[in-house]
Amino acid sequence: MSLFSARRKGSKPAPAKPKTKSREWTDSLIFAIVAVTLLRWSAVEAYVIPSESMEQSLMVGDYLFVSKLHYGPITPQTPLQVPLTHQTIWGTGLKSYSDLIQLPTYRFPGFSSVKRNDIVVFHVPHEQQLPADLRTHLIKRCIAVAGDTLELRSGRVFLNGQPGPVAGQPQTTYFMAVDAPNDDIRRTLHEHGVVDYAEPDGIPRAVGDPATGQVGFVISCPAKVADYFRQQPYVKALTVTAPGVELFPDVADFHGSAATSAAPNHWQLDSYGPLPVPKKGQTITLTPDNAAIYYKIIGQYEHNQGISWQNGMIQQNGQPLTHYTIKQNYYFMMGDNRHNSEDSRFWGFVPEDHLVGKAVFVWLSLDPYADFLHKVRWSRLFHPIS
Repeated sequence: MSLFSARRKGSKPAPAKPKTKSREWTDSLIFAIVAVTLLRWSAVEAYVIPSESMEQSLMVGDYLFVSKLHYGPITPQTPLQVPLTHQTIWGTGLKSYSDLIQLPTYRFPGFSSVKRNDIVVFHVPHEQQLPADLRTHLIKRCIAVAGDTLELRSGRVFLNGQPGPVAGQPQTTYFMAVDAPNDDIRRTLHEHGVVDYAEPDGIPRAVGDPATGQVGFVISCPAKVADYFRQQPYVKALTVTAPGVELFPDVADFHGSAATSAAPNHWQLDSYGPLPVPKKGQTITLTPDNAAIYYKIIGQYEHNQGISWQNGMIQQNGQPLTHYTIKQNYYFMMGDNRHNSEDSRFWGFVPEDHLVGKAVFVWLSLDPYADFLHKVRWSRLFHPIS
């Protein structure tokens, strides 16, 4: 053995070089990203309310914490994604993910099932162009759970033939006819929480009713606010107004193939159903009268192959499908702002594997129309959601 080799074996290892400041910052940043990503996936995530579909239960500018522990976190379907993004990279229109790898998903046990009147965040089910876990987040109230039969009668919810419990502050849209619109009436509307997000100051402006020629205001408000305005001498009439639209299941399509029921229902926003909400393990007898209800479930949500629509029936591999067993639970979601919410009445049921979590409390609320000194809605800070 050479002297050089002996010296190498007997020498002490060189001390590790201390980390540079940049390396320390990089390691800390990586740790923080990993920790926050795991927290967002497994426990809790923050969301902001961007639209008025849940007014006044939730308001535009509310920042929420949503618990994923209630219904159980679900494993990612799309693993190739920039951390802490959803659909696009911040401030750009660039995709933040690749769908080259799509994994089967698994939901870990939660400590609660979805209950009627829970306020739920979920992935919108009809965005077929996106992976299921990257579809747009929506927040609505669960009106009916799997196994219920839902009906709306004059805007009132009925479940299994009985009046359903009322939660939150459901809003109805009215035309409030007045003789002489003025700023005093607009101030009163503002004081009672009536908001029009299409207006620069958020307060409704006077319009004409094309049907009657009367002048007044289109307002959305809870029943107690409507009762207040009915008693005011300047209010001549307060009439419920709901747009006439085509709704599910009269409008149901899968991969561009429209399902047309043999007997269209012609349901409306306040007069809807009865509609059964599918339950896992339930076997459905499919007929031309009900097949449109289950078309997207069978063809899209439960990943069956060879599904098409022909002659008023669901076909599988060219043969009529007459019976089908439901593979997961489904839910019917609606916004509390009943005439200004695109929800299950428009596109149908929410599958269980699209659930994200339960909204639990508002941690910050900012009024988009207030000045700097009054921007924060202090009364809503750490406000529990019900």
